[in-house]
Amino acid sequence: MIDEVTIEGPSVEDAIDSALEEMGVQQDAVEYEVLAEPGRGLFGSSGRPARVRVWLKPGAVDSGDDIDDDADDDESGVDDASSEDVELTDDELDAIADAGADAIKEILRALGIEGSIDEYEGDEGEIILDITGDDMAVLIGRHGRTLDALQVIVSTITNRRLDTRYPLVVDVSGYRHRRRVKLEEIARGAADRAVRQRRAVQLRPMSSFERRVIHMALR
Repeated sequence: MIDEVTIEGPSVEDAIDSALEEMGVQQDAVEYEVLAEPGRGLFGSSGRPARVRVWLKPGAVDSGDDIDDDADDDESGVDDASSEDVELTDDELDAIADAGADAIKEILRALGIEGSIDEYEGDEGEIILDITGDDMAVLIGRHGRTLDALQVIVSTITNRRLDTRYPLVVDVSGYRHRRRVKLEEIARGAADRAVRQRRAVQLRPMSSFERRVIHMALR
C-alpha cells in the first residue's frame, strides 16, 4: 500500500480524489496538506492546477470489503452503440464527424470558449472528437462529469440532425485516454492488493463507463 503521494488536479478535491484512488483507501484513512491552490479561470475553472500532499493516518488500513460494482450508476454519456452494428460509408462517417464538430463549435461559442477540434477514429471504430485549447478544465469537470454531459448533448444533436446513431466520443485534450490508463492502473493495483492481503478491496463509486474499464482491465 502506498503511504504518501503528492499529486495535482484541477481542484483540491480532484487532486485528493486522485490520491485516494492511487493509494487505494477511503478519505477517512488519510490526512492531507494543500501545497498550492488552483488558479482561477473561466467560470471559476482551474487554470493552474491544485497540488496536495496526502498521507495515511497512523494505523490506518485499507477500508471496505469488496470492489464497488453497483454504486453511482450515473450515465457516462458514452454511446453504447457498437460500430460493428452499423455499416456506413466513409462519406457518411465524415458527415457524422463534421456534424458533431459543428455542434461542439456552437456550444463553445455560446460559452465564449475558443478551441479547436480534431476528428479521428478510435480503436473500436468510434468517432472521437477531441477539443483542444487553453484552460479546458471547465469542459471536463469533476471526475469528467461535465465532459460526459457535453458528450450526451453533442451526440443527441448529431443523431437528431442526421437521423442516425453511431458511437460518438467527445474528449478534451486527451482526458478520456489518460483517464482510461489511470483506471487500468487502479484496477491492477487493487487486484495486487487483494492478492497480497487475501481480502477484497473497495474502490470509490464509479460511473458505468469507469466500471467497464475496470472490469476489462481485470479480465
